[in-house]
Amino acid sequence: MPATSTNPAPREAIVGTAYVFDACTASVIGRTVALVETVVAIAAAFGASGLADWFFQLALLTAVVLPASLLWLVLACQQKKLLQRCSTRVQYLAGAALGVVCGLLAAMLYQWTTLSAQTAWLASAAAGGFLAAMVVVGLQWRAQARTPAATTARLAELQARIRPHFLFNALNSAIALVQDHPQKAEAMLEDLSDLFRHALTEKREASTLAEEVMLARRYLSIEQIRFDDRMAVRWNLDSRADDATVPPLFLQPLVENAVKHGIEPSHGHGRISIATRRRGNMVQIQIINTTPRPFSAPQPERRAGTGTAILNVKKRLRLLYDLEYDFKATSKDGIYMVRISIPA
Repeated sequence: MPATSTNPAPREAIVGTAYVFDACTASVIGRTVALVETVVAIAAAFGASGLADWFFQLALLTAVVLPASLLWLVLACQQKKLLQRCSTRVQYLAGAALGVVCGLLAAMLYQWTTLSAQTAWLASAAAGGFLAAMVVVGLQWRAQARTPAATTARLAELQARIRPHFLFNALNSAIALVQDHPQKAEAMLEDLSDLFRHALTEKREASTLAEEVMLARRYLSIEQIRFDDRMAVRWNLDSRADDATVPPLFLQPLVENAVKHGIEPSHGHGRISIATRRRGNMVQIQIINTTPRPFSAPQPERRAGTGTAILNVKKRLRLLYDLEYDFKATSKDGIYMVRISIPA
């Protein structure tokens, strides 16, 4: 069992402490480049005499506008702590002013590249300021949406994840063990108490993978008593992945999903495998469980509650990592697998 950390690794993109001008993420860069290229493509069409000329103008404008846009993102990201302390109005003005400067830089690059005697300095400055203001609007919306959405998502997943049926089954199992196996009953109630204490009192918006593994272990130890030898659990953990930042209580609903739809409906033996691995700057989490046949991947619109855990986990990963994560769930030949990739 990996050593757990009491303090999760800091991450500026964590909900609640996010910077408005945290513009150096892949998702923000990708969206900004897409916006700029759309505007550039439209602008190139106005002066193009044909398709070939349009491609030429597009390449030329991209060569001068894209570096200026990336410069804006880098400078905004470098000053994000300072800008965070400013009012919203000042943030808009600062972003637009920086856009004007970058627009003038793009005009200068265009003049130098084309050796043109005439350059649209005013139009370039205005375009730079306007595009920068649009990006700031997007960053503001992104920052404002994360905190309330995090609260809503967290409440929703707490209500849907540690479900009443689990508490009911766990208490019934403990009652059945009290007379014949009091020590097992005591251990089961301790695990249950600790699991619910974390679920109902945890206030942080982020946790570490090691902490989530510990809680998932407690959950599975409770279910192990209930299912006995019907359930086999295998752990394959990479200690290098322990400090990865994850949403609180994101692993437990996935293993509960594996128990509910893999072990519980099966009349024979079932297996659950949980693995973590660090590969470069990414961490992979994999949960595999056997399923009774025939089985299809959970469809929330077909079975009430079946896909709630999956949807909630994906939503909270999106809040924490935006587009910098990957979530895949597949079912094939009696095996259901969830694979998640997140930044280390």
